[in-house]
Amino acid sequence: MSTAKSSALYARARRHLVGGVNSPVRAMTSIGREPLFIARAEGAYVWDVDGNRYVDYLGTWGPAMLGHAPPAVIDAVSAALPAGTSFGAPTEREVIFAEAVCEAVPSVEQLRMTSSGSEAVMGALRVARAATGRAPIVKTIGGYHGALDPLLAEAGSGATTLGVPNSPGVPEGATANTRLVPFNDPAAAAEALEEAAAIIVEPVAGNMGVIPPQPGYLESLREACDASGALLIFDEVMTGFRVARGGAQERYGVTPDLTCLGKVIGGGLPVGAFGGRRDIMGVLAPEGPCYQAGTLSGNPLATAAGLAALGELAREGVYEQVEQTSAALEEAIAASGAPVVVNRVGAMLTPFFTQGPVTDYRTATASDTDAFAAFARKLIDAGVYPPPSQFEAWFVGLAHDESHIEQTREALAAAA
Repeated sequence: MSTAKSSALYARARRHLVGGVNSPVRAMTSIGREPLFIARAEGAYVWDVDGNRYVDYLGTWGPAMLGHAPPAVIDAVSAALPAGTSFGAPTEREVIFAEAVCEAVPSVEQLRMTSSGSEAVMGALRVARAATGRAPIVKTIGGYHGALDPLLAEAGSGATTLGVPNSPGVPEGATANTRLVPFNDPAAAAEALEEAAAIIVEPVAGNMGVIPPQPGYLESLREACDASGALLIFDEVMTGFRVARGGAQERYGVTPDLTCLGKVIGGGLPVGAFGGRRDIMGVLAPEGPCYQAGTLSGNPLATAAGLAALGELAREGVYEQVEQTSAALEEAIAASGAPVVVNRVGAMLTPFFTQGPVTDYRTATASDTDAFAAFARKLIDAGVYPPPSQFEAWFVGLAHDESHIEQTREALAAAA
């Protein structure tokens, strides 16, 4: 398999793009190879600039729940495009989009659209502080909620991949009101929540690899927030409309005060949103004094793509189908002979190169990253594209079927 064109593009990119990429983990340095430059994607496949085809489990880091270039989304964006790309004014489609999200996620009575999940998190934290009159925010060690200064303390995702859990350039003052607790540790969370504005948590951790909540953990967070007067924020940027139509809060039956969304709700275009109870969201301008704004928030192309995606995901049997395919991938990895523990929740999973159960950041980072790197390189050589990091989620979508799982089994046999 030749990747000469990708190599040439990488050398060219490094002259004007920092590290040759626009997001660090894409550089593939953590798996010891140069990045692939992708030319196109369709269904469950991506093709690099050299013409090599791969079964894709990166899924553009989560949004590709329908697969790549789904006709419903392409048609919706094509229809919206001639009317204009951005107006900076309200549109009917924004209203319909908000109605669709609120119907699927009942804890969200009102929402505010943004252009990314990171921006949604930033807005949710500001609202929580405004609504409670408190400053401290509790987050889990290894939890990643976007590259925001207050939340880069002991962060997961690319920060863990690159070994930079506390980023240079973030002053001490930016994290002075950030309290850190282990994921799946309800006692630590309850103690930290005293006089805090909120705890923000991925209900299913995805940015230190996929780690499900232990039984009773999310319920204990709800109880601790109720007792302390703090707000419970679920960061469902990754899990929203993926592990269930109503997200992890539907799957586990725990209701947060605020929810952050992104990825899947944009149908592949840049979209984010945060929302929650009406009385909390009412602090936002123009109804309240808490300011938040965005030039491209709710733009007509993003809402067109998002509505098309949400419409497809409302079809009967969709989540049962992707659950079955995801379980087949989990089984294939577990049966491959690779020395891994596979964690899966719905259509997201991670094979950890470690012996023991993975329940938090400490146990996740005990994984053998060199072994994962070799495994990932071999998979790529065999035509399967995994996330290029031990500490990221693999994403399954509706475009994956048994034929793709069979191709993956063959690649796993070569890689294990």
